[in-house]
Amino acid sequence: MGPAKQPKRSASASHDDTTLQQLGPATQLESEERKQDSKRTHHTGWLNKTHSHSHPHVRELAHGMAAVEAPPSPARPADGAKLEDAGAGARSYWRWRKDDFFPEPSFASWAAYRAALGATPARLRDRFASRSTDAAELGALRRRSENEMRRCLTWWDLTWFGFGSVIGAGIFVLTGQEARDHAGPAIVLSYVASGLSAMLSVFCYTEFAVEIPVAGGSFAYIRVELGDAAAFVAAANLILESVIGKAAVARSWTSYLASLMNKPASALRIRASSLAEGYNELDPIAVAVIAVTACLAMLSSKGTSRVNWVASAVHVLVIGFVIVAGFLHAKPSNLTPFMPYGVPGVFRAAAIVYFAYGGFDNIATMAEETRNPSRDIPLGLLGSMSAITAIYCAMALALSMMQPYTAIDRSAAYSAAFGSVGMRWAQYVVALGALKGMTTVLLVGVLGKARYTTHIARSHIIPPVFALVHPRTGTPVHATALVAAASAAVALFSSLKVLSSLLSASTLFIFMMMATALLVRRYYVRGVTARTHALRLAALLLLIIGSSVGIAAYWGTSSSPGRWQGYVVLVPAWAAGTLGIQLLVPLARTPKVWGVPLVPWLPSLSIATNVFLMGSLGKDAFVRFGVCTAIMLVYYVLVGLHATYDVAHGACGGEEDEEVDSDPTLPSHAGRN
Repeated sequence: MGPAKQPKRSASASHDDTTLQQLGPATQLESEERKQDSKRTHHTGWLNKTHSHSHPHVRELAHGMAAVEAPPSPARPADGAKLEDAGAGARSYWRWRKDDFFPEPSFASWAAYRAALGATPARLRDRFASRSTDAAELGALRRRSENEMRRCLTWWDLTWFGFGSVIGAGIFVLTGQEARDHAGPAIVLSYVASGLSAMLSVFCYTEFAVEIPVAGGSFAYIRVELGDAAAFVAAANLILESVIGKAAVARSWTSYLASLMNKPASALRIRASSLAEGYNELDPIAVAVIAVTACLAMLSSKGTSRVNWVASAVHVLVIGFVIVAGFLHAKPSNLTPFMPYGVPGVFRAAAIVYFAYGGFDNIATMAEETRNPSRDIPLGLLGSMSAITAIYCAMALALSMMQPYTAIDRSAAYSAAFGSVGMRWAQYVVALGALKGMTTVLLVGVLGKARYTTHIARSHIIPPVFALVHPRTGTPVHATALVAAASAAVALFSSLKVLSSLLSASTLFIFMMMATALLVRRYYVRGVTARTHALRLAALLLLIIGSSVGIAAYWGTSSSPGRWQGYVVLVPAWAAGTLGIQLLVPLARTPKVWGVPLVPWLPSLSIATNVFLMGSLGKDAFVRFGVCTAIMLVYYVLVGLHATYDVAHGACGGEEDEEVDSDPTLPSHAGRN
């Protein structure tokens, strides 16, 4: 298959050079691709004139190119403008027909579906070899939403989205649980370890978001670098992380409301004795909170931003009070014993509290609605996460010094801690602040993950009706409703302890894939990187990942604290793999605006730390993670595979946004500059 067709625009459209420069390299790439439009139109015309007398393959090519050349769209439509897409027409936004959910030929009839299932092996090979492109993600896929998301956000909005998305979930929900059960006062070290690991991932996200500013976040980035199949695994875990994360926070919202009312959390839940333990306390309040935040997110991104930064500012004031008042009532004796569960307990807790940092990826999904991605995204992501890491460590230390770790309340740690030092009135301030924080976590979480879902639907892995952007609000209403409904269903039944361990496994896995994708992006460009260098890169990446898994496994299985022999082999193996990339594989790509420093060391360290933290989780987390991933893979083989195959090969009347890589040694970049 030839190079992927790129987004097109009318000949009369023009651009302001300064605006393009501000929007960053991704928008400039889209503009350059559109300059070739007149040439494509000329070739299509020639084919249309000759195809009736030509070979059948030429006739097929003419029809395909004609579909691709149908209505052009500008590189950057006005806010809320209509994006032209094949078959869009003037249809209503609200669509419920079967063809709106499954428009692909593979689902046209039962006979067609049986034929598609029969071709599953060949289609799997095709999808495993396929790669998207930067231009396709920025152009063809975005047009499938039919309406443009509004570019209305600045670095100020993104910074407060960072605070709103992250602070509240982990520090108020998980700190007490992990200090009591796994780390003791050393919970502060758990936050340091997970915070440093999260910052490594933040660097990777920032480079990708600047280069490919679309709503898909890590799904889009992995789809470009590692291919369609790897992107689906990431997408499945993104959806899992989204649903579970909001469910966990919503149930904790109920716990803090109960604390304000001087009642146990169980008093606000309905016990269903016929259900299994851990799933038998129904939480209708959590469902209601999710529904309200989803409705706000549907109305306006800018309006949601205003609500978020006001609520987050109040929350930051409460956090300041918690830290100051906590240290005023601190007892250094409560830090002894500092590490009652040993070093393994510190890392086990770090893997769980890593969830507290997971919300930062919501900022990357706002890139499509950001006015100046190349400036605003680094400021918003790196600035907010640096401040949040310091805040988390201070709050964890304050809690550990206020109470012995054995007396910490698992579900409402800070409120109970202030009550124990005679500041019972303060527990209401803390509970109210926690409620505000968790409300913004839910609000920004629904906002961000709905955009993930929108871009996933643009690829047709899930029904494309969820990719539609509402023409009036400029928001993905369908995707928002889907994410909220799934989260509400889980929140109604599942306990926090079940949710948190499963969530961390998904988050860590995605961040590991992101670091791998960044190394591929920097060191491999199809048509530029020599085959020998590609093979070296593949081998060295396997060495890095394999040694990281080995380190985590050795840590988890070493019962004696004095065992160190395995690290003498595994740690140098990881370092050798990283050094090998630096010395033996030429750098193939340099970011134009903002890039991760210390490549390949920083992304490689991100791989190692995320794999290590995954290894610190209990086996139950991996069982649930594996079962859920297996179920999602079944869905992919039965549905997503055939939908994406049809779309990638132009069977839906739209543009082909991918091509099959002829080099089987490593993921490629079809048509990449």
